[in-house]
Amino acid sequence: MTANTQQPSRRDLLKWFAGIPFLPLGAMSTAAALSGCNSSDDSTVVTPPVKPANLKSATFIKMDAPTTTAERAKTTVGSKLKIEWDDATSSEYKLGYESFFETGAKVPKWGGGEIIAGGYFDAKGQPIMDVSVPTSPRQYFSDCPDGSSLIQLADAKVDGVSNPVFHVVQFEYATQNQAGKSEYGNLPSPIAILTLDQDQKTGHLALKKYYNVDTSSVHGLWITCGASMSPWNTHLSSEEYEPDAFEQDIGGPSPKGIGKNFFGDETAAKPYNYGHLPEVIVNKDGSGTIIKHYCLGRISHELVHVMPDNRTVIMGDDYTNGGFFMFIADKEKDLSAGTLYVAKYTSVLTETTTAQIKWIELGHATSKEIKDMVNVQNIQPSDIMESYLDTDTNKPADLSSFTPIILAKKKLWVKVKPGMEKAAAFLETHRYAALKGASMAFTKMEGTTINIKDKVAYSALANIQDSMIKDDASWVAAHNVSFTSKITAGGVLAHDLAAAQYTLAGQPMNSEWVPYQSKMLLIGEDIKVDSLGNTANPDKIASPDNLKFSETLRTLFIGEDSGNHPNNFLWAYNVDTKVAPVRLLSTPAGAESTGLHAVDSVNGWTYIMSNFQHAGDMKSLSAELKAATLANYNNGFSASVGYLTADLIMPSVQKK
Repeated sequence: MTANTQQPSRRDLLKWFAGIPFLPLGAMSTAAALSGCNSSDDSTVVTPPVKPANLKSATFIKMDAPTTTAERAKTTVGSKLKIEWDDATSSEYKLGYESFFETGAKVPKWGGGEIIAGGYFDAKGQPIMDVSVPTSPRQYFSDCPDGSSLIQLADAKVDGVSNPVFHVVQFEYATQNQAGKSEYGNLPSPIAILTLDQDQKTGHLALKKYYNVDTSSVHGLWITCGASMSPWNTHLSSEEYEPDAFEQDIGGPSPKGIGKNFFGDETAAKPYNYGHLPEVIVNKDGSGTIIKHYCLGRISHELVHVMPDNRTVIMGDDYTNGGFFMFIADKEKDLSAGTLYVAKYTSVLTETTTAQIKWIELGHATSKEIKDMVNVQNIQPSDIMESYLDTDTNKPADLSSFTPIILAKKKLWVKVKPGMEKAAAFLETHRYAALKGASMAFTKMEGTTINIKDKVAYSALANIQDSMIKDDASWVAAHNVSFTSKITAGGVLAHDLAAAQYTLAGQPMNSEWVPYQSKMLLIGEDIKVDSLGNTANPDKIASPDNLKFSETLRTLFIGEDSGNHPNNFLWAYNVDTKVAPVRLLSTPAGAESTGLHAVDSVNGWTYIMSNFQHAGDMKSLSAELKAATLANYNNGFSASVGYLTADLIMPSVQKK
């Protein structure tokens, strides 16, 4: 194979990150890598050597943090990627960003016609209307696209699409209605399957169809945040901030809004139907169905990750006084039954120490039996346990049979009713885990991902504060998580994995992928506010949220969610070189970096998916910056779903 000697125009250049076709190491030649990739008009295309060259290393080159209002008011990418080949040649690419759509736009609907991207629908499939401004009624649509999965299915066939690839995208919430009133937690989270057409020569993905998944069979979805793709090509969603059935203000908001807007009756949404793990199954025609697993614990599910055994699941818990949870399924590729565990640190985790983990078994259940408790038996929180706030004036005078716990920085007294341990474990998971002695010490443990080669998992800690800080009012010494000072910028926690592990009670655990110790991998740095409004060092991570790991690139990708950086960033951290994380992308001011998904190979092409949400939603932004940001995104009502792109700026050049 020889290179094309005909120079194309600039508009013909490859513009997609997928233009770097990475297959497993050793499978890709330089010639194949340059297929469809040409330099700019004034460059010389170098004929690749006859002998194929294999990927040796990939290095991201950082961009500076944007400083001008124009740059800060939109998604900005100024980073590069350099590829070293094992024949002593290298290639360099300029990265960019491409959006499939902005929410609120009309896009092609699966089955024909058009549909509003990110639009909300009720249980009957009818649009939910925003009538807060009576003269301008319109369908609600989300400004908060979040977790995503890029899915390739063998033998997929979609009418009018040459090479279908599917992209599942969920929408966490709507920030506000047209009148400016908050809608957080009031609307049922939509979830969509995009059918994309993959150009086999360039890797370019083009949106062709949009399918809104019917969620009525699972009672609607509640605040869907991070997501991951299962090893069996399904989309594992999340329901964050489970509503507190006791209404003691230690969980998420009331589900009355979903009841009203989804079912037409604010009493119809039961708290115990939310806070679970939804799974979307994509069909080969671009449609899909959804199920909800009730046996992985009712916690603040943020982002789960399934290990290579297709059974072991580690879970982020976006909560204060939250825990590190794990589920081991009975069968491979089937999350409908299994055993739920929570971590107990048996030595102290600090900024610098490595802490040992033993796991507490909370219980075994099938999803059906827990779901039936809720929807057939109509179980109530008072059927499961007694729970009193320490400040309650009606709590019993004799609390000797109760256990004191701290959740969401509040002291409670709890007692499980006889025979209700299973219900407590799977429906009142936070209370039960604390009662059982788990290390309920973390603050906003968010995204999780895994480095398979090294058998290391990673968890994002958006903040290191409150229950993690020694002598804080919500800190518990027995939890063995004890940091010396508050770090609002948070960090990334690494967990080493192994087989032949035992529970705290001495029972063997049937998994080769059990976390047995943890240590901090990266830590942010709080600073005094600077001229751009940063309260965390802009050259370090701050409040990591989304995490994804690329085995091929040996890179941990980190998306931020905080006001510590008024412009949140997407970072790349090479776990082999261990140099400082590299800034790849800057989101619009006030926006969160979401939807992160790194895919090593879809028909040989590598992709990094990236969204953002709630642009301009930050009180401390200057009036000028806020106005510019809102103007770029439909007065703040819209946000982008897209991915990173790449232009070849230096063809494969022989080193001297």
